[in-house]
Amino acid sequence: MFSNLRHDIPSGLVVFLVALPLCLGVALASGAPLLSGVISGVIGGIVVGVISHSNTSVSGPAAGLVTLVLAALAGLGDYRTFLLAVFLSGLIQMGLGFLRAGFIANYIPSNVIQGLLASIGIILILKQIPHAVGFDIDPEEDFIFFQRDGENTFSELLNIKKYFSWGALTISLISLLFMVVYDKLKWKGLKYIPSPILVILTGVLLNQCFFLFFPGLFLSEKHLVSIPKIQNWDSIFLYPDFSNIMSPTVWYYAFTIAAFATLETLLNLDAVEKIDPHKRLASPNRELVAQGIGNSLSGLIGGLPITSVIVRSTVNIYAGAKSKISTIFHGILLGSSVVFLSSAFNLIPLSSLAVILIVTGFKLTNIALYKSLYKKGIYQFLPFVATILAIIFTDLLTGVLIGLSISFLFILKNHYKNPFSVETENLNIGETIRIELPNQVSFLNKASIKDTLWSLPENTKVIVDATICNFIDHDILEILEEFKSVVSVEKNIQLNLIGVKEHYELRDQVQFVNILDKEAQQKLSPNEILEFLKRGNERFVKGKWSEKYFKHQVNATAFGQNPIAVVLSCIDSRTSPEIIFDAGLGDLISIRIAGNIVNQEILGSLELSCAKIGTKLIVVLGHSNCGAVSSAIYSLKDGNIASITNKIQKAIDGSDSKLQVGKEGNEHIFNHVVKANVLNSISEILESSVYLKEQVDSGAFKIVPAFYDTSSGEVQFFDSVRVGSH
Repeated sequence: MFSNLRHDIPSGLVVFLVALPLCLGVALASGAPLLSGVISGVIGGIVVGVISHSNTSVSGPAAGLVTLVLAALAGLGDYRTFLLAVFLSGLIQMGLGFLRAGFIANYIPSNVIQGLLASIGIILILKQIPHAVGFDIDPEEDFIFFQRDGENTFSELLNIKKYFSWGALTISLISLLFMVVYDKLKWKGLKYIPSPILVILTGVLLNQCFFLFFPGLFLSEKHLVSIPKIQNWDSIFLYPDFSNIMSPTVWYYAFTIAAFATLETLLNLDAVEKIDPHKRLASPNRELVAQGIGNSLSGLIGGLPITSVIVRSTVNIYAGAKSKISTIFHGILLGSSVVFLSSAFNLIPLSSLAVILIVTGFKLTNIALYKSLYKKGIYQFLPFVATILAIIFTDLLTGVLIGLSISFLFILKNHYKNPFSVETENLNIGETIRIELPNQVSFLNKASIKDTLWSLPENTKVIVDATICNFIDHDILEILEEFKSVVSVEKNIQLNLIGVKEHYELRDQVQFVNILDKEAQQKLSPNEILEFLKRGNERFVKGKWSEKYFKHQVNATAFGQNPIAVVLSCIDSRTSPEIIFDAGLGDLISIRIAGNIVNQEILGSLELSCAKIGTKLIVVLGHSNCGAVSSAIYSLKDGNIASITNKIQKAIDGSDSKLQVGKEGNEHIFNHVVKANVLNSISEILESSVYLKEQVDSGAFKIVPAFYDTSSGEVQFFDSVRVGSH
């Protein structure tokens, strides 16, 4: 984590510069004491930052809760009682985290999350344009459409001309140009300094130049960051009034704050993961515990409710943060700025910060995002657009709930479509309608299944195949039973239900497919792989094959393979390696040639499998009753068969019982020749391939001989080739 300090420290500074006026702005918009926003910002940065599992999420007071805070303050009557509700909401959030309620985040559709990001981008642009031109009457984080002053996001833009400042506009334009050019050129001497920091310094220097040379452009205090001076330390921290802990109203707002803060945090956590260039995942349950601890502490010392905040998190990512050190450092700066550095930071123009947020907004709502969603189809694009419009014209949480509702309607509509295949087959019993149910059938499929079954014509033959189903909802089972016992009887439908169980349990077999990734493949040693094959053959012999779910393995291996072993075996139809080793799709590379002999093409295939694909174990597999060995014994050399039998002849010539091989009843001698042929193939591999010989000698790879008994199904691994023995 500390190895990325050169990225995290500058990023933390940028986030701090943006977060400071936003914290003050939220407090001002909420009608709370001004420093309450800074207190919650410090706790969100340091306390939540340390406990959280996220590398990039930044927590603090959120604009999305401003309306709720205003309502709570009005409903509870005083700020100390409100702090009690914040403290209790933190305890509730911790409970939700321990109960693993973070799974909710997995059910938020991607198009809604992308709509959230795009809408935040648009709102940042619209809300920061007034600050960029010197209209600084409204709080920095007044992101709600209908503002407290009676204006809205769009009408406020019309008021710009009343409060226009040429000085602010000049700083904004120069900062914007500087930020765009700097990001493209990345000057060598400044490569470790993020462009937002240079923009801030440029704004401060320009305003000082205005003061000295162009007084008419100079920006006064109302256009600058304004950190309040601390007159009385006792007035900074306020404490909750625990005498009201039994009040139903307090508990009502505690649960309400916890619910809204939890939803906003989970939304932002999911959104941050989408724009993280490394796509790192954070535990939502741990995040809820971290947010809960932060909110309880914030309520104890006078702060506002805390959530993960998308604006600060986005700035953090685009500033180049690599770990949570950036978030923690921003929290430390927030606290120290109020105590020690207020005079220095009060020189920063709000127009400089506005440029940083406007550029961030354009990154969030770029045109490529809209094109991507549009190409995915109307069912993805409409909820996306609806979420954007809803958030812009209401607030974040209300807009997301509207977007979720619209997305859910489309989900229901999609599930109304047939989740199964309906085919008409011509069998020997006549024309038959076959309905194949998918892997899982939920209550959402109820309407489409019922409509399909009830609309089947009279006097037909119907097969309902549920053999691949891991789960069928109870509602669907009832429909199938009703159709079987009533509808099919009345309509004279001959029904055959295949694979339908009386009881189903919802399991994770669909979500987990036993396919190795590259990292896991490379961690396995040759001996571990050999044990894997031995256990697989044991299952095969006992008839206890593992579930394969080949359809899901096809999807899992569609873009790459990471097999663990390569098996050189005979073409015999009874010796398929994937079957006799009970392996899945993509687990083995199978090279098959009569008599498991070796030639130049076989050697090339083996080297390719090991050097490029990553297998570490080669199995040369012979088998009983081998037709190729038998042909060699009887000197069959017709046509091109000689190219096979000549290779096997060496094993026959080396047998002490050469004259007895061809006689009936000498199966053990025959199998001895098969095994000798396997060892000869291994010897040829090591003699002809320098690469494989070196890898075997070093212990990186292993080549083992094996013998498959076609009568028992058992694979015997006999003496392996030892390092340096050939």
